[in-house]
Amino acid sequence: MNIVEVHSGNDVETVSTLAKEIWSEHFTPIIGKAQVNYMLEKFQSREAIRQQIKSGSIYLLVQQERQNVGYAGLIPDSKNSSMHLSKLYLQKAVRGQGLARELMRYIEALCQKQKISRIWLTVNRHNTIPIAAYEKMGFITTSETVQDIGAGYVMDDFIMEKQLSSPT
Repeated sequence: MNIVEVHSGNDVETVSTLAKEIWSEHFTPIIGKAQVNYMLEKFQSREAIRQQIKSGSIYLLVQQERQNVGYAGLIPDSKNSSMHLSKLYLQKAVRGQGLARELMRYIEALCQKQKISRIWLTVNRHNTIPIAAYEKMGFITTSETVQDIGAGYVMDDFIMEKQLSSPT
């Protein structure tokens, strides 16, 4: 597996294309096509990704055998010594191969370098397979949230977090 930090327009385009493929396949049965399309445009379009990077988000492109197979989005918060794992998505064909666990090790190492001691995320409460995977990686559910995202849609999520060993 190779991990590339996203900076260029081509990489932003790749992430946006992956998002459309992965979200359409995975989330349509959970939240419906209309909400998937809304969220892709609002949070995963080329322009949305560019703006997030400009505002300090870190996007990572996941490659396997020279193919782009997934991505992650991170929002560092050094003031609170935390990292918001806002996105971690892999193509269906590569799920279950340990890539998410390997990517998480990379993210944890990045957190250590930035002296961050906690990773947190939100996950749809009906997204059971990723919830189980996060639990296996040491995350615990700390609370629940229902967030209005506009156009009559909400994100109905668990908040999960993982404490890291003290940064060195």
